[in-house]
Amino acid sequence: MKKTFLVAACAAAWACGAHAQNSVTLYGIIDAGLSFNSNSGGAKAWQAGSGNVTGSHWGLIGREDLGGGTAAIFQLENGFSVMNGTLRQGGRLFGFQSWVGLTNQQYGTLTFGRQYDSVVDYLAPLSFTGRHPGGNNLSAHPYDNDNLNNSFRVNNAVKFASTNYAGLKFGALYGLSNEAGGFDDNRVYSMGASYETGPLIFGAGYLQANNGGSSNTSGAITLTERTFIASQQRVYGAGVNWLAGKARFGLVWTRTQLGGLDTINGANSLGLTQNGQGASFSNYEANVAYHFTPSFSVTGEYTYTQGALSTSTGEHHPQWHEVSVQADYFLSKRTDVYTQVSWQHISADGSGLTADVSGQSVASGDQQTVVGVGLRHRF
Repeated sequence: MKKTFLVAACAAAWACGAHAQNSVTLYGIIDAGLSFNSNSGGAKAWQAGSGNVTGSHWGLIGREDLGGGTAAIFQLENGFSVMNGTLRQGGRLFGFQSWVGLTNQQYGTLTFGRQYDSVVDYLAPLSFTGRHPGGNNLSAHPYDNDNLNNSFRVNNAVKFASTNYAGLKFGALYGLSNEAGGFDDNRVYSMGASYETGPLIFGAGYLQANNGGSSNTSGAITLTERTFIASQQRVYGAGVNWLAGKARFGLVWTRTQLGGLDTINGANSLGLTQNGQGASFSNYEANVAYHFTPSFSVTGEYTYTQGALSTSTGEHHPQWHEVSVQADYFLSKRTDVYTQVSWQHISADGSGLTADVSGQSVASGDQQTVVGVGLRHRF
């Protein structure tokens, strides 16, 4: 249950008198459990972990009614490890999100700060990995190449989100480089839309990041958060979900194109050497969810990924097959237990890549299976 408090609790009497609807809401998710990795660098591994599926986080949402259908709003969201108490997202106090803005019932919402891009907002909820709050850390597409699992957030971002126009919603984001004389040096822009009609939900999004490997550490994406170090990254895709009784079916397609690729961050331990040329990933996902009862559901996905990259050993076309299945049982409205199995197989085509389930140590070969069990509590 979310806990709502009156802002300043009338400590500032003039504010409480003028805006009786002002509030701050505290919320969060704690995910803790165990995982088994069949091939962690060639060995089997049992590990205790925080956020095996959903990143553990807590946050504050605030709202001040300004009248005329307009309100000032903010959100601060902190990611942490429940196992050792440390901060995630590079040690940031509010690494998940931190923004402030204005919202109007007629025109939409304008916000400023560290935020999610439009692909995450409008397309990710149609995928298996993006349907869970905070992503699904065992089922991202290879290297989370399309960012559907929120591997990076956008700093210095100005974001607009429309109101709901008879099922249609749309928005855009621009993340500034903040560098004098380097307007496009580590900047990001994106746009997206979704449309819901009857049992169908459609979504689409586009993202472009420029010069992410530059020395500008104050830009839109922090260097250590980037999945790829490249002069340009483009992500675009579309998807559809349809509801049929207790079932929900989904299809999602995304494509990621990289120019001037220097490093795949997820493959650094392999000693993989890029030659500064391009790379691409095309992801084809089918997912399904079925609610057997209001308390028990089973969800799953299959993703086929086609890759193309140029390394010091030549041109390669690796292919990935990924399957994830999750069973989830709610003990109450706020607490659930889950089991998830994720399997990945790669045909590396001489690239030197090996299997690498998201959030796990890379495998020594072409297959990897990860089993996670956990407890989640929402507040």
